[in-house]
Amino acid sequence: MRLLTLRIIALVMAFALPAHAFDTNARAAWVYDVATGTVLMEKNADEPLPPASMSKLMTVYMLFEAVHEGRVTLDTRLPVSTKARQMQGSTMFLDEQDRPTVADLIKGIIVLSGNDACVVVAEGLAGTEDAFARQMNERAKMLGMTHSHFANASGWPHPEHRMSMRDLGVLAQHLIKDFPELYRNFAVEEFRFDNRAPANRHNRNPLLALGIGADGLKTGHTQEAGYGLVGSAVQGDRRVIFVITGLSSERARAEEAERIVNWAYRQFTMRTIVPKGEIVAQAPVWLGDQGKVGLTTEDGVKVLLPAGSQSGVTAEAVFNGPIEAPITKGDKLGELLVDIPGAGLSRLPLLAADDVGRAGVFGRLQNAASRLSQHAIQAVSN
Repeated sequence: MRLLTLRIIALVMAFALPAHAFDTNARAAWVYDVATGTVLMEKNADEPLPPASMSKLMTVYMLFEAVHEGRVTLDTRLPVSTKARQMQGSTMFLDEQDRPTVADLIKGIIVLSGNDACVVVAEGLAGTEDAFARQMNERAKMLGMTHSHFANASGWPHPEHRMSMRDLGVLAQHLIKDFPELYRNFAVEEFRFDNRAPANRHNRNPLLALGIGADGLKTGHTQEAGYGLVGSAVQGDRRVIFVITGLSSERARAEEAERIVNWAYRQFTMRTIVPKGEIVAQAPVWLGDQGKVGLTTEDGVKVLLPAGSQSGVTAEAVFNGPIEAPITKGDKLGELLVDIPGAGLSRLPLLAADDVGRAGVFGRLQNAASRLSQHAIQAVSN
């Protein structure tokens, strides 16, 4: 078997305007295009920083997971401890006589940013907040969050409570992908819990009411952290996730978030270079009942090109061939290397488009004879 490379795509896209880098005012930032897996911008993205209430997203993830696994339901009622009632900052104004439902606690955390609700969830799922924080750290590693450490469930200031902007973005992706039904809670703009705090009934996400496709996720603010936001917006076939922190005010946060969303959608164009299900190459098969097998990608290939790009996108199919039968549809047989100038090389698995059975005795003899003949021709030509 030998490594085979087929150049299958050569595209040139030309635009009238040059692409502009985004110069953010945030202390740290990360902007990501979900459809193409492209990081559009990063600034101090891996620096562990105080995340404030943005780290409540991890508490929400743990609660969503408990609902998904059936450990609790949306109607499950959880007790309120004195510790929860004594939490300061933004709260649901819970007390020890309350038994809020999981559904109320989800909205209490997302919409009201309730520190007391986070403690109720932590104690309800793990017994103590310390035990819950340990579980958060374990789960974060499993989710691929490499620059985060949790000391509590609420994001209350603590010298060891830190998250990177990239990790917050990774967490946002998991919330959107893993729990699409529950994720809808992030778009709730108002929640009146027993009408206890009319002034604290509105979602703090400044983008939800702007009509730009925003549907989540969570703001954060402490004196140490400044003002931050983990946000997401959908326009057409594209979803953009962004994380910013260290802004000086609510207004600065709102303006910077809107600027980022507009920039992400106006300065980049998505192009489909391989439609889903399209055969991108034919690989020779050894000892099979067919001589070739089609190679395809799982979801097609989409790329994001900056406005003003004058360079071409190239893609190459790479595999070891001939590929020995039997082959099952969906088997990974190689890689598609997509080179986007300025964005580097992306590797996507190439999968068998069909089953290929093993040839019978006569077929295998024919294959062997053909292979020997090819070797003989190569030897003579060399």
